[in-house]
Amino acid sequence: MTRHRIAVASADHVRRGLKGGFMQVCHGKIAPLNRIEAGDHVAYYSPTEILGSKDGLQSFTAIGTVKTGDPYNFDMGNGFVPSRRDVDWDEAHTASIRPLLDKLEFTAGRPNWGAQLRFGLLQISAGDFALIEAAVKNKTAP
Repeated sequence: MTRHRIAVASADHVRRGLKGGFMQVCHGKIAPLNRIEAGDHVAYYSPTEILGSKDGLQSFTAIGTVKTGDPYNFDMGNGFVPSRRDVDWDEAHTASIRPLLDKLEFTAGRPNWGAQLRFGLLQISAGDFALIEAAVKNKTAP
């Protein structure tokens, strides 16, 4: 059964994954990646453009489908060896979450909607994913 997820990372980190065809979550931890299966859909939410900044980007920055294969480690140097999953990324553009806040099930009516995203990976409904996909692909929402 296909599941739909939001992963969280700064936009500059998401761009690295887009270039390399992979995703990382939770500062490279493997456990969250083990919950994802091939065929699952993932959208990246980027609270900021650059990790640690306060620029308030608050946008969806990538969308794709997880490829077959297990999570794997990748040596980025200086002792940092994060876990990754390969993803087939779709063509998409940055789309602010703001116009969707009242429409998405996981945010509607929640003043502190961002709190649930701080864990780095969130399962969402197919309906919410369709709204996000429409936003990042400039389509009419379902």
